[in-house]
Amino acid sequence: VSFPWQKREISNFDYLMYLNTLAGRSYNDYMQYPVFPWVLADYHSETLNLTNPHTFRDLSKPMGAQTVERKRKFIQRYNEVEKNLSAQCHYCTHYSSAIIVASYLVRMEPFTQTFCSLQGGSFDVADRMFHSVKSTWESASRDNMSDVRELIPEFFYLPEFLTNANGFELGCMQDGTVLGDVHLPPWADGDPHKFILLHRQALESDYVSAHLHRWIDLIFGHRQHGSAAVEAVNTYHPYFYGDKMDLNNIKDPLIKSTILGFISNFGQIPKQV
Repeated sequence: VSFPWQKREISNFDYLMYLNTLAGRSYNDYMQYPVFPWVLADYHSETLNLTNPHTFRDLSKPMGAQTVERKRKFIQRYNEVEKNLSAQCHYCTHYSSAIIVASYLVRMEPFTQTFCSLQGGSFDVADRMFHSVKSTWESASRDNMSDVRELIPEFFYLPEFLTNANGFELGCMQDGTVLGDVHLPPWADGDPHKFILLHRQALESDYVSAHLHRWIDLIFGHRQHGSAAVEAVNTYHPYFYGDKMDLNNIKDPLIKSTILGFISNFGQIPKQV
């Protein structure tokens, strides 16, 4: 049987939104916000070449396994079961959470207020704020062992979230850079509209269309948990698998509230579709 998406009758964007909805993700819930993939790995070139496979992120691997060295470290963590962890897993942080969503959209209300309330009433330290697409990619794909975040749908249609049109005082980084608009890759020419246009073209490109099912397997499908997830270096702390935990059977109210607090703060794996 051939499905409309396989026949390219619906866009990759629409198909991902459809899957997110099926999996219980919604714009109405920051804790279960629609999750989209990083699709590019090139945030340094002057022009974007969508015919070159090296331009793209490896969609068959989670963000924690985008480099050989990083993958090795997470496998080592899984095998060691660190003493402060209560369970065996590759990742103790999640690829989508309320704070990740709010940090991406912090330059727009009502997300500005949401972000501040999640941070205890103020903006975060400037160096930790979302300020550059390139540095965020480098953090999530290579540099930061506690950062495996993916993207949100707005990266593919909403240029406004990349500009500080409201003039919020977001702080100053250690190197003296004052935070304002999000710093874009050279190929976007400093134009948020051009960034969104090219980024959407990348999502709908032949390369992504041919490999997107591999990422879908990781997030929504059979490599989401169990032995296939272990093999794919794609296991998360058990608390992230909210629908796999029967909270009704947990009698201790303290443990129950701890688990619920963990899920609300750090994210939740989508329902398997």
